[in-house]
Amino acid sequence: MKALVTGAAGFIGSTLMERLSAEGDSPVGIDNFSDYYDPEIKRSNAAFVEACGGAIIDGDVNEIDLDALLEDVDVVYHLAGQPGVRKSWGSAFDVYVTANVSATQRLLEAARRVPTRPRVVYASSSSVYGNAESYPTSEVALPQPRSPYGVTKLAGEHLCRLYAANHGVSTVSLRFFTVYGPRQRPDMAFTRFLSAALRDEPIHVFGTGDQIRDFTYVADIVESIIRAGTADVAKGSVYNVSGGGSHSVNEVLAVIEDLTGRAVQVQREDAALGDVSRTTAEITAITSALAWNPSTDLRTGLAAQLEWLRSMGTATSDWS
Repeated sequence: MKALVTGAAGFIGSTLMERLSAEGDSPVGIDNFSDYYDPEIKRSNAAFVEACGGAIIDGDVNEIDLDALLEDVDVVYHLAGQPGVRKSWGSAFDVYVTANVSATQRLLEAARRVPTRPRVVYASSSSVYGNAESYPTSEVALPQPRSPYGVTKLAGEHLCRLYAANHGVSTVSLRFFTVYGPRQRPDMAFTRFLSAALRDEPIHVFGTGDQIRDFTYVADIVESIIRAGTADVAKGSVYNVSGGGSHSVNEVLAVIEDLTGRAVQVQREDAALGDVSRTTAEITAITSALAWNPSTDLRTGLAAQLEWLRSMGTATSDWS
């Protein structure tokens, strides 16, 4: 099966490329190496992926010749986009619209034109729910995003449904719940927390730390993505992808203390604009449709991310 991965040098994308390469699929990736965080981190990911047998093209989904790129492609794993709730406000919104909405529409247009009519697996987010109307939250709950980022991810889902209904494009949207693990972006909470703990520096926490999240290990996310690429499901399907256990940020800090053997120093900051108090997913639908279940508990996943940071020499690196 020939696969194309967008956002292939990022956190989830490079992990997916590594997995596909290990299975002998020789995937092709595309990444624009944006400066949302240090592009050298993504170039390091790309070098690793290429050493494993994958290939990553330096290009932008909004600019590259997608018809040529999609020729003979069976499945597109569309992970590219502008991440981050906190930075999506104000004038930066234009960047989010371009990277998350326009790029998705352009990709779907190309997918409906090429003869192979590849399946498109779209990386959505639990941010589409906002403060959900019920917990655990199922896919039928009314989306109520509380950030511009969440709005753009929901718009991408709507586009996937539109192209499925009107043009027969086979799309599957996966709503990821707080992904963590090796290669996690430097701006994300677990990388910041673990790096600070290793340096005996204060850990900056937005809000009280009582916020509850379903944290999902990256290898479990990748497994769900691969299954979504081949499963016999209805066009336009949407599924939650969650680690299957809810934990507060304060509980995470306690696990970090235990893993590092160090008492963490916590510096409380104001709650972030657009943040939500809780995310808890119902995963019955994906378990039934894709025979998928998470296999990595929080402590095991955090231990793996900690070892990865140590291997990166986090005390002096940009992973901070």
